[in-house]
Amino acid sequence: MGPGQAGETGGDVALVAATDASAFGAKAANLARASVAGLSVPDGVALSWSLVDSVADGHQDAAVAVATRCRRLQAPLVVRSSGVGEDSAAASFAGQHLSVLNVGADGVVDAVGAVWHSARTEAALSYRRRLGLPSPPRMGVVVQCLVDADVAGVAFDANPVTGADEVVVEAAWGLGQSVVAGTVAPDFFRMSPTGQVFERRPGHKEVELRPAPDGGTVDIPLPAEKALAPALDDNDLSRLARLVLRCRSVFGGSQDLEWALADGTLWLLQRRPRTAVA
Repeated sequence: MGPGQAGETGGDVALVAATDASAFGAKAANLARASVAGLSVPDGVALSWSLVDSVADGHQDAAVAVATRCRRLQAPLVVRSSGVGEDSAAASFAGQHLSVLNVGADGVVDAVGAVWHSARTEAALSYRRRLGLPSPPRMGVVVQCLVDADVAGVAFDANPVTGADEVVVEAAWGLGQSVVAGTVAPDFFRMSPTGQVFERRPGHKEVELRPAPDGGTVDIPLPAEKALAPALDDNDLSRLARLVLRCRSVFGGSQDLEWALADGTLWLLQRRPRTAVA
């Protein structure tokens, strides 16, 4: 099966081909557009919401199709939500749905089921009701090769507090889930769209999130000198500013990015419109 071809179920495609947000969700569609535009996006597969529903309902043919397709990816993997209607300018769903990190090929089907269930928790359903979104949710899933990041975090094309026209970056050692989940106090940087740094505020990064040997993740305590050391230098910040501007060119509108640096490569992990301006 070549890139972009659907599986026998009609619901699994190479991530680069998952341009239909109504089938695969906005997260998958944004990553597909980024891949087509030449940005560095980890290799992956997109699963349609109908296929994910079938997996969650216990249909064996659907589970086999997902397991077979995902075994072609290089483990370890990350399994992320990609709901239809998720990650719009009005509804980011950040933190509402599950991401399962450091999954082996044999664990993908269970992780897909866990992501499906995360969209049906009372908190997630209440969020949908507040936004006037239809239920039940339609939950696509993205399965990607896990980037074992040296440094990771988030980046915005405007200050999320003031709305100022500047690039804002938060960063920490290890996997970026520690920044997204707020389990560390990350480094904070403000700079011009061309990369001129206005402010550097070192965080207190007491731990770094790393893949655990048996799957999942583990917090590794850091010595004080690394906990307080800046995770990014000027060259890194300049590259992030260029990534933000490139995403603005590709997608238009505002940008809220998740990124990772690993062995010198800057990876785009997620892109959504920015929503949090006070």
